[in-house]
Amino acid sequence: MQLTDAQRLDWLRLIRTERVGPRTFRGLINRFGSAAAALDALPDLTKHTGKPIVPAAKAQIEREMAAAARLGVRYVAMGEAEYPKSLHATDTAPPLIALRGEASAHLKPSVAIVGSRNASTAGLAFTERLATGLAEAGLVVVSGLARGIDARAHRASLKGGTVAVIAGGHDKIYPDSHRGLVNEILEAGGAILAEMPMGWVPRGRDFPRRNRIISGLALGTVVVEAARRSGSLITARFALEQGREVFAVPGSPLDPRAEGTNDLIRQGATLVAEVEHVLTVIEPLISGDTGHAGGVADRPDAEEPDYWDEIDLDGTGPRPVVAAMREEPAPFRAAPDADPGEAGARLLAALSPAPVGTDALARATGLPVRVVHSLLLELELDGRIERHGSGTVSLLSRA
Repeated sequence: MQLTDAQRLDWLRLIRTERVGPRTFRGLINRFGSAAAALDALPDLTKHTGKPIVPAAKAQIEREMAAAARLGVRYVAMGEAEYPKSLHATDTAPPLIALRGEASAHLKPSVAIVGSRNASTAGLAFTERLATGLAEAGLVVVSGLARGIDARAHRASLKGGTVAVIAGGHDKIYPDSHRGLVNEILEAGGAILAEMPMGWVPRGRDFPRRNRIISGLALGTVVVEAARRSGSLITARFALEQGREVFAVPGSPLDPRAEGTNDLIRQGATLVAEVEHVLTVIEPLISGDTGHAGGVADRPDAEEPDYWDEIDLDGTGPRPVVAAMREEPAPFRAAPDADPGEAGARLLAALSPAPVGTDALARATGLPVRVVHSLLLELELDGRIERHGSGTVSLLSRA
């Protein structure tokens, strides 16, 4: 698939629209058939809320694209040749990535290395040894351009074409002191990847968003030094949820920077004391042998926070965005035996403050699943429901 210039503009307008995140984008494309049709439908779809969602202005997006082009940044869409298949396979893959540098870097098999910003001398030394060994084995090292472990991983793997995923726009590198490192990465044939707009200064919630891209690009994530509340553990959790391998480097129980990594090992992560410990697990995955099923034990109470404040359309159907792009928009139709108002009343009656799955709602109301998802979207736009993990929803009490 290759988007036209007009389609790329529409995709960017849709994902830049308020409360449209990766899942919402996919759901809207699947429902309306194209970004252009979704943009046209959004105001009417949300006008009953009293605060209709207005799509991002065309002129605004044209300015963003022009600024990106001046910096050598290009926008790559899901399904296009330069979009990483490993990232595309994740549930919250960004519809478009802003890419600067060589696409070949992020298309090769890769391993993520993340860890403490306030790293120990030993941690930095091991990171350098590990990143160098992985690059020499033909793997690309992915990290987040942060101070400490991230920066050392990038510098040690420059010859392998390292990939840095940033939390802000390409013109707002954080930390600012790493602008030189960005240039080194680009000159060495690596790549810088972002999903946020040009001019975007990263905020706290943007770093977890970035972390799921780091883990999504890689076959596995290695954590080197992480306190128990470290953002690196968020990356490890994303890796687990994405079905990727999780590795951890052990440390002294007296060092708070090792508490998180030691916990990961105790929970089932692969212990890493040398580069071969990673290669032994990763190389069969590259060759297609996915028999290894290691990883941290999942916790049933774990729930992913909503980092986008988006209209979540999880479960709207198995059709991928790329397939939906080839079809004409299909009009929404309520169940044959119920008008939309009556169907909505039925659904509201079945909802309560206790979370319930959409399949259970379909069975309880007798409505088709497609109708339930569409009505839930309208209720969410109206602020009437809240979404939880595992595709469940609950009714919000009105003040």
